[in-house]
Amino acid sequence: MAGEGEGPTIGVALGATNSCVGVWNQGRVNIIPHVFNSGTIPSYVAFADSHVMTGVAAKAMEAVKPSNTIFGLKNFIGKKYSEVQSYIPSLPFKVIPVADQPMIVVEYQGKATEFAAVDILSTLLQRIRRSAESYLSTTVKSAVLTVPPYFNDSQRQATMAAASTAGLKVLRLIDEPTAAAIAYGLDTTVGEKNVLIFDMGGGSLDVSLLTIKDGLVEVKATVCHTNLGGNTFVNRMVHYLTEQFSAECKINIAGKPKSLGKLRAACESAKTALSYEYYVAIDVRDLSEGVHFRTTMTRAKFEDLNWDLFTKCLEPLQKCLRDAGMDKSSVNDVVVVGGSTRIPMVQKLLRDFFDGKALCTSENFRPDEAVAYGAALHAAILTGQAKKGDGMEPVNVIPLSFGLKTACQIQSVWHPSSTLACSTDPEMR
Repeated sequence: MAGEGEGPTIGVALGATNSCVGVWNQGRVNIIPHVFNSGTIPSYVAFADSHVMTGVAAKAMEAVKPSNTIFGLKNFIGKKYSEVQSYIPSLPFKVIPVADQPMIVVEYQGKATEFAAVDILSTLLQRIRRSAESYLSTTVKSAVLTVPPYFNDSQRQATMAAASTAGLKVLRLIDEPTAAAIAYGLDTTVGEKNVLIFDMGGGSLDVSLLTIKDGLVEVKATVCHTNLGGNTFVNRMVHYLTEQFSAECKINIAGKPKSLGKLRAACESAKTALSYEYYVAIDVRDLSEGVHFRTTMTRAKFEDLNWDLFTKCLEPLQKCLRDAGMDKSSVNDVVVVGGSTRIPMVQKLLRDFFDGKALCTSENFRPDEAVAYGAALHAAILTGQAKKGDGMEPVNVIPLSFGLKTACQIQSVWHPSSTLACSTDPEMR
């Protein structure tokens, strides 16, 4: 088996906002800590005058030089420029087309420099690999990576190419809901049940309905909303406070990337705090023209600003049930995955939709660590460090229709959306 005798194989969950890494060690999965002992690392890369920063240091640059601070790479990886038009207007950095490929332009080493998303993602993966090596005190050469279920072949190939450039051999790509199911299955090994996985991170919402029986994960349906997550909620706060600052201080920062970067960083911190507090103070020094901006945000106001977005969370949930041909009463467990599921209103809407059903959590991992936990467990099974009985064997659904183009450019769909990829070939799982 690939990976055996080559040191530990890590499980990497690549998120649009944060990434997480796990490894099998002494009979269990450990989530590898990063700066400030956090289990996640910001999926940010920033370019300074002569060096490149990643993670926490890169994210801090968003308030200093937003045009050189890159995030949301999952929106660009493996895509053409014509496919990413909806993302570009809200970005603080520049994206240009080069042969219909999106190239990110930054000021680096004294000149404008173009980078492909795959190269920037490789830089982030190098940092992730080095962090794992530092934690484990040994060389790391292989990984199991997770990707969204809606990623097509081009996006998956680009992800693997980035990992290869970063010095990581990809033993397998697995879909994020499948990885979450593997993690959740540590405590569910007997009987049959239907499990709904509600995965909301920074950039997207993925809802999957699984049937778990005798160690087998069968994905009945999966629905993805690629522009609904924590970043969407932050954008609403930024827009609201931009207008408030303009009204109070008579300064319009709508076209000032540096000011917007500062405000966005403050709003992200406020959003996180409002999951635990009812009231937060927002204080941004020198937001623009030397003016300090001080205000407050209540949880109630945050919920009001985003109410229509919160209710939109139910749409993919309802569609997933319809696609699976299942009623909500048939769902045994609801599993929440991703940092944005910590938002109290998201949890309340889920509980109300399922008539008061408790949401499943685990003592082994936090919601934003679940996918990496499952990937690390699957990596251990692939390399023989853990037994298959320690987890579950995944069988993925195909959320995208695909087929073959004939000479007449007519595409024949031979594997429709939401059908099962029931192959014994491990690469199809």
